Amino acid sequence: MRNARRYIVTGRVQGVGFRAATERSARELDLAGWVQNRRDGGVELVAAGDDAALDRLGDWLAVGPSMARVDHVEVAPADSDDDLPQPFAVR
Repeated sequence: MRNARRYIVTGRVQGVGFRAATERSARELDLAGWVQNRRDGGVELVAAGDDAALDRLGDWLAVGPSMARVDHVEVAPADSDDDLPQPFAVR
């Protein structure tokens, strides 16, 4: 079953390659969606795919790339996955 989730990641997640690493991880998991920086210093993404892949992405987001420090990952269902880019992209 294909579902969509919105993630907001906070901590030291800008300027450390977080978006590019997220894009690689999401593409390896064959997820659709996007990732972008937020004005508040966090990173936001929407990803769509099967639940197992979304769970694995969530696990990866909790750690992030080596230069990042993840303080919190907020996860919520996303409204729709109809217009999400495939493959996953950086905005």
